[in-house]
Amino acid sequence: MSDAPPPSPPRSSASQPRNPLHGVTLERMVTELADHYGWEGLGQRIPVRCFTHDPSVGSSLKFLRRTPWAREKTESLYLFMQRENRRAQRP
Repeated sequence: MSDAPPPSPPRSSASQPRNPLHGVTLERMVTELADHYGWEGLGQRIPVRCFTHDPSVGSSLKFLRRTPWAREKTESLYLFMQRENRRAQRP
């Protein structure tokens, strides 16, 4: 008999069906926010240096990965943008 643990079940979207951020990378969020609002608009909505002074996706990712409060604000703005886009598409 083997002492190996049983294989874990595959991760799927069914494991987090109500999480709107499931499967969305931080890089995708920053890129879509910058495309939608522009770096200046993003810096006005979330006033952090990585968005206001010489912004780039790389520097933003570095900062957001080590700063939980800024990441939460970024995730909230991303969800807000998604809701606004859905509302705009309704007839």
